[in-house]
Amino acid sequence: MIPTTLFDQRPELTELHCHVGGAVDPAIMWSIAHQQGIRLPSKNYWDFVDLITVSHPDKVKNLTEYDNIFRWTELIQSSPLAVERSVYEIIGGAYRKCNITTLELRLNPMKRNREGEQDLDHIITASLRGMDRALLEYPLVRAGLILMMDRTFTLELNTVIIEKALRYRERGVIGIDIAGPPNPEFSYRAHAGLVERARDAGLGVTIHTGEEGRVEDMWEVLKYLRPERVGHGILCATDERLIEEVKRQSVTLEICPTSNLRTRAVRDLAELRQIIRTLCERGVAFTINTDGPEMLLTNLVREYQLLLGEGILSEQEARECMAHAASASFLNRFCPV
Repeated sequence: MIPTTLFDQRPELTELHCHVGGAVDPAIMWSIAHQQGIRLPSKNYWDFVDLITVSHPDKVKNLTEYDNIFRWTELIQSSPLAVERSVYEIIGGAYRKCNITTLELRLNPMKRNREGEQDLDHIITASLRGMDRALLEYPLVRAGLILMMDRTFTLELNTVIIEKALRYRERGVIGIDIAGPPNPEFSYRAHAGLVERARDAGLGVTIHTGEEGRVEDMWEVLKYLRPERVGHGILCATDERLIEEVKRQSVTLEICPTSNLRTRAVRDLAELRQIIRTLCERGVAFTINTDGPEMLLTNLVREYQLLLGEGILSEQEARECMAHAASASFLNRFCPV
């Protein structure tokens, strides 16, 4: 039975790991697509919903298939007007549905400029304009943008993203990330200088790693990039030495339970339980997030309810996750509570 006392109190929630491409209601995405005249593969709205969501547990078999869904959402969001409305709608929806009062949104602006057709600065400033509009409507909310580099990009392209993050760090960009599909030619070490520039300028550093694949990648991230937070990071539960290194560096993990289940990064609830209980018992700091609530048909309250209902977290542990998320937010250095 799912405990109700915690969420009857409507606590203020913090979400640290949420992608713009996975967080917009399909009805709004449908509207944005038609507003821009984008040719969709079907004129049937329900086909479209199935296209841009993980509409059933067996739809995707791995992260590559999950990433393919983002190609559609990123295309639809590839204009200043589209990305402004997307960010605006995400922030208001998160507050209304879950009382999320601290929200960090991440996006790769280069995946929204149609390979240079759209101006990158226009994409970024439109995102910030959407954020500003939402915060005027919901003054109890704090929000910020994390700009993402990509493992499939060249060092030169990722350098441009860091330069944009630095340029807009006083306007609402609060951090940087590296994400994208695995690439054997990608070098974390080669990007250490870029990450250091961002850190020296006061931006937060979070890196996608340890979701699936090689545990060695997470070791390299910790060695060369020294992030404050890690997106996912669940593979460290299989490596005692890595757990100790995560703790030594005071790294916070951004756990996304439904995402890991749907992408098969985690086999089932039993494995999820084992991972989270290991992290709890070993004293690893972690937060609970959605990754992309609309794409995954979830929200932050449901994520906590899943863990509480399955007995994976106690109510006290859930409260501790909420408190830790609030304290780990990069927003604290830009707009303190």
